[in-house]
Amino acid sequence: MFSDAASTVSPAPPLAGSLRGSSMHDGVAARLRAMIFERELAPGALVDEKLLAEQWQISRTPLREALKVLVAEGLLELLPRQGCRVIEMRDADANDLFPVMAMLEGRCAAEAARKATPAQRLQLQQLHEQLELAAAAGDIDGYYRTNHHFHSLVQALAANRWLERVTSDLRKFLRLMRGRQLKAPGRLQASLAEHRRLIQALIAGDAAAAEHEMHAHLLAQLHALQAMNATPSTPPGDPHA
Repeated sequence: MFSDAASTVSPAPPLAGSLRGSSMHDGVAARLRAMIFERELAPGALVDEKLLAEQWQISRTPLREALKVLVAEGLLELLPRQGCRVIEMRDADANDLFPVMAMLEGRCAAEAARKATPAQRLQLQQLHEQLELAAAAGDIDGYYRTNHHFHSLVQALAANRWLERVTSDLRKFLRLMRGRQLKAPGRLQASLAEHRRLIQALIAGDAAAAEHEMHAHLLAQLHALQAMNATPSTPPGDPHA
């Protein structure tokens, strides 16, 4: 099961002063979204409305409006008489979601390969170089963040608003797993090798190869997650560990 047990909320600076001139509940929703993606609000955690309102020095009204937005997006679920809880991505969710994302992101890569300008290809190359550096340093968090930016840029370069809409909506749920598969032995280097083949296809403008490599890359992530889940954890103190 792809979930965490932690449910604490880190102190955050007040929101009210930073949201002047913008929609208060949109700003609150953005902050909550970021907390979910960064695991400050862990999967399965209940949202403490009173605590957040006090920390951010805002009223409960914009907070509740923001919670409604995230419930509609599927990142939170409403529990009767309990409030809102962060959703948990389970094994079956990953098994169903990754093949769909493989198709969508594969299409993004194909369109990006066809449409990207030389300057945009350079942007992709620069992000790939950051992936190389993070992998060489064994920096899984840095690799994960750069990987997210890379995939988001490929999606943007596809310049297809319908593809952008559905891919962005579903990518939120991949982010809930926060690159867990990168912690599997050998997976960081395997992911980098997949990215090397992908960047070659994108730089060459080879749409078919880019689509194939991106599709394979997403499915490789799923297979790594499945392998991790199938490996039983060793109990503490086990003499055979």
